[in-house]
Amino acid sequence: MANRLTKIYTRTGDDGTTGLGDGARSGKESTRIEAIGSVDELNSCIGVLLAESLEEAARSELENIQHDLFDLGGDLSIPGRISISEAQVTRLEHQLDRYNNTLSALKEFILPGGTRAAALCHVARAVCRRAERRVVTLSRTETVVPLNIQYLNRLSDFLFVLCRVLNRQQGVGDVLWQPGKNRDSDTEQ
Repeated sequence: MANRLTKIYTRTGDDGTTGLGDGARSGKESTRIEAIGSVDELNSCIGVLLAESLEEAARSELENIQHDLFDLGGDLSIPGRISISEAQVTRLEHQLDRYNNTLSALKEFILPGGTRAAALCHVARAVCRRAERRVVTLSRTETVVPLNIQYLNRLSDFLFVLCRVLNRQQGVGDVLWQPGKNRDSDTEQ
């Protein structure tokens, strides 16, 4: 951070604009700000997940991911800046493979749920998918570093697998979707 914040409110956003990292102003409703906001929301969801009791390996990886997401947000805030590297995408792939190799093969779709930690991880996964969509939308009209999209895509896969791992670590199985479960049920109103 080149300039340390000594005052939190500046009043510069009162006109519906916000400052980018390069000093340019952007409308708060712009595609770029939507993408930045979605990445910030994802990072916050991971912060909530980190408030849970987690095994050290998962905690460490999620903390690394939070730093990566700040890098990615910086890339979005300063058009042309490149902070996310192939090594970060590869690290996620290796972690994803390592965790997935410990799980049974999926034969059914699973529902978000199980333990509280897994449910919070599912929320982070869903927000990650939205952040990815927002960055892809931005890339249709402005230059976006392709690794940013790749990172978010891998991250959502990683979070999905982590949900399953978190459930298993607490002795809870996957919550399996039962197609048409309530289609023919008698319901009272």
